[in-house]
Amino acid sequence: MPFQRHSGILLHPTSLPGPHGSGDLGPSAYYFVDWLVAGSQTLWQVLPLGGIGPGNSPYMSPSAFAGNELLIDLAQLRDAGWLSDADLSSDPAFNDGQVDYPLMQQYRMARLRLAAENFFADSRHNPHEQFTAFCSEARNWLDDYALFMALDKEYGGYGRVWQDWPSPLVHRNPEAMNEAAETLADEYNFWKFCQWCFYSQWARLKEYANNHGVEIIGDMPIFVSAHSADVWANQQLFDLDDKGRPRVVAGVPPDYFSATGQHWGNPLYHWPAHEKEGYRWWIERLRATLALCDIVRIDHFRGFESYWEIPASSETAVDGQWQPGPGAALFNAMQNAMDNRQSQLSDVPRIIAEDLGIITPEVTALRESVGLPGMRILQFAFDGHSDNLYLPHSFETNTVVYTGTHDNDTTCGWWSALAPHEQDYVRRYLAISGEFNEWDLIRVASASVAALAIIPMQDVLGLDSTCRMNFPGHAEGSWGWRFGWHQVAPWHAERLAELTQLYGRVPKRQTDIE
Repeated sequence: MPFQRHSGILLHPTSLPGPHGSGDLGPSAYYFVDWLVAGSQTLWQVLPLGGIGPGNSPYMSPSAFAGNELLIDLAQLRDAGWLSDADLSSDPAFNDGQVDYPLMQQYRMARLRLAAENFFADSRHNPHEQFTAFCSEARNWLDDYALFMALDKEYGGYGRVWQDWPSPLVHRNPEAMNEAAETLADEYNFWKFCQWCFYSQWARLKEYANNHGVEIIGDMPIFVSAHSADVWANQQLFDLDDKGRPRVVAGVPPDYFSATGQHWGNPLYHWPAHEKEGYRWWIERLRATLALCDIVRIDHFRGFESYWEIPASSETAVDGQWQPGPGAALFNAMQNAMDNRQSQLSDVPRIIAEDLGIITPEVTALRESVGLPGMRILQFAFDGHSDNLYLPHSFETNTVVYTGTHDNDTTCGWWSALAPHEQDYVRRYLAISGEFNEWDLIRVASASVAALAIIPMQDVLGLDSTCRMNFPGHAEGSWGWRFGWHQVAPWHAERLAELTQLYGRVPKRQTDIE
């Protein structure tokens, strides 16, 4: 189903203001929804909501299904009686403008463990029926995830991964797994408790957003982390050796972002095994993602047509080669499953294809054949060539336009890095007679024929390169940016609302986004 004209803001919850070292699902998240409504915005795009991995990346989660326990609002646990005021009164000197991940994780995890201890200790007042119901409903992924995390605590550390665990556990011997679940019962149940808290809090926030006419755009990475419950629990679905280690890994060849390409290190899929089981794992994954959001952006869509295969022993992506992906067969299987689900739940899934990078005619043909909108990034548009597909005059309606994404510099930083002749080209294309600022690009995005226009929060606030979210190809220094409400003036929402109304991106009924 094609999109109507809408606009929204890209902001991951960790970037929200608030106590305890990072943004979370607490009051600031609800206030942000209110701010979106004030600016006539109907979309809130987030990054993957799973737990973080190496380098604090949300794209390297230990599970494709589990939520990030670090997003749990601790104040709600206090209100439930599982933490005290004193437990939350001793915050370290957190940096309000940047997430200090080690300090934040230490603080939050200690309080989550205390809350879980109190929850399980007091069975008289806590809603154990709700917890039990959640565990039953999510058992297809939750049991494996909770055991994986418990085993990782028991056998991990010092760089050890699940392939280094005792052999019976590596190969998932049922007797060994049952024994481990009993021996590590406290840790096993702790991770289930965290997921219940996350899913409960997120459901309330999403309901609040939807009731106020705001829909959530989620993000589903194409690949999963090698050190994840997904790979451990589904080894037959990945290209692994007999010890469970990846033979080949994912990445992309040299491109705009990196001269040596990007060596992501994710294990690659064994696509014949997925096809044999009717793409069951992918269907379950899409359903789980659509339970958390209203629209899903599938990252690295081009990898479904063909993907860059890198030998696991290579340090960079230069030595990789292209391999064919599953193509339309995967999307047809997911669509058929979702159509069946739609008949029961009246829930139409919507997908955005992240079709950036090296895009061939075959990739475009695949996207068009399965009817998905693609993405256009304005920062990529101004290379001096009038046939550049990222220039607004080249857009199609079935498109999502961004000034930039989490992988780009802020528009302020991007502009500062342009050579004088490049800046002149931008001015001439945008018909700017004076000084450039971010709102010139925001206006062009909003005015374009693209059905959806998404603006990073950094661009709304006019922030420079120090506020960039991600530096692709760099292991450290990303994912930490946060804003403060003191940076947000009334005119920001007013200006957004003006552009949204001027260019017809306000829905006829604010609560009916089709």
